[in-house]
Amino acid sequence: MNYRHAFHAGNFADLIKHSALIQILLHLQKKDAPFAVLDSHAARGLYDLTADEARRTGEAASGIERVRGTDGPEAWNRYLALEADPSAYLGSPLIAAKLLRPQDRLAAFEKHPEEAALLKQNLAPFRKARAEEGDGYGRLLALLPPPERRGVILMDPPFEAADEFEAAAEAVKGAVRRFATGIFLIWYPVKSPAAVRAFCGEVLSAAVSKALTIEIGIDAQPGKLGRAGLLVVNPPFGFDQTMREILALITPRLPGGTGSLDWLRGGG
Repeated sequence: MNYRHAFHAGNFADLIKHSALIQILLHLQKKDAPFAVLDSHAARGLYDLTADEARRTGEAASGIERVRGTDGPEAWNRYLALEADPSAYLGSPLIAAKLLRPQDRLAAFEKHPEEAALLKQNLAPFRKARAEEGDGYGRLLALLPPPERRGVILMDPPFEAADEFEAAAEAVKGAVRRFATGIFLIWYPVKSPAAVRAFCGEVLSAAVSKALTIEIGIDAQPGKLGRAGLLVVNPPFGFDQTMREILALITPRLPGGTGSLDWLRGGG
């Protein structure tokens, strides 16, 4: 599977991934203490929805374009406000950078040299955001726990490698052991429910006390991704209710839209 961000910007999976990230950032902002955002597979961070890559797949048409003008929880409304330009789409590092306070910081990593160069360019205006070319899994383990002792770690791998679920599980387990109180968001495609169950089980084996999954799906053409999810470790109080509200708001507007939120451990 090849899941390069530029081909899928603004698709149905981004609706949940990015609104969940914003909900967590709003939660972290409730305290004055600084926090860190670490983005392991950041890609370029900003996408032109009129460019050939996005137009070739047309996935924004069954994603962000279906939900513009809706009204929901604060995190959802902030997401739509950030994505108000119909030709430009902000990825996770730009979303995070725009929500940083002066005391917070972002470290974003990207392995592909061309994408990393664009990421550095797009994050250059943000004083507390740093872009780095390199392997996100390895860099995360080297930087955890963050000095702030508060933060969110986003892992959004492209799933180009056949063993990506195994590599992601090992990285998450190592990161959780180093930063047990951190909030973790891990994106995954749902091609094989069995592979997803095995992945979640591996992560839970790292003495995780609270975890849930959020999945969203659409009717997709054969061979196209039709369902994706987020594994959320240490979700903050109230996160599940907000995300249920967002799912209920957006799934009826998507083609064949479905959604689910399930606690794996520690929830209601």
